[in-house]
Amino acid sequence: MILMVCPVLHAGTNQVMGELELHGKTKVERSSGVWVDGEYVGYLKELKGSKKVLLLPGEHEVRVRQDGYQEFVQRVLVQPGKKQVIEVAMQKAAAARYPSVTALVKIAVNPSRAAVFLDGEFVGHVGEFEGLGRGLLVAPGSHRVRVALPGYQTFETEINPLAKQKVEVKTDLLPERGPQKDPMLNPKARKDEKEIPPPPEPVPQAPPPPPNL
Repeated sequence: MILMVCPVLHAGTNQVMGELELHGKTKVERSSGVWVDGEYVGYLKELKGSKKVLLLPGEHEVRVRQDGYQEFVQRVLVQPGKKQVIEVAMQKAAAARYPSVTALVKIAVNPSRAAVFLDGEFVGHVGEFEGLGRGLLVAPGSHRVRVALPGYQTFETEINPLAKQKVEVKTDLLPERGPQKDPMLNPKARKDEKEIPPPPEPVPQAPPPPPNL
């Protein structure tokens, strides 16, 4: 994975990396999660300024996801010292259905840019579900809520709200001490990890024959 999200560089100071810039016309696009080469980098609106995406030259795959919409996929060829612009347009998923009776989940997690997954599906970032008048609508019953962000330990919990009930998920993500292994943020890394075969078990050796007397 050849990707950087780094501080702003002055023009002309970086002739090796290319910049990836994503545009979205509506709130749907601007709040969608962005994956580059299989790794989550943030939601579209924030990927500028100090969080702009810099990539090494070459071909990269961009995927943009939003709950209830078809995944947007595009391959881009990044050139050194140049900006590659992608116009993102999300299309509603034909099979998207919403429950007639719901419960409300308030999510207050720091950092608020962390990705939120409900039952294994990306549904947005924390900032969309915290604060007055905001929350995640779910069907009553058992659900797994997962909050993840590169550089932090993943938080996961189970909720079981009743109809029209309001529940809150609140925590601070702890810094990650080792490589990021969350399959929701980088499923390719976990897949590659699984494909590495374990080392073969040593073959037992027969004991040497006794010496001749």
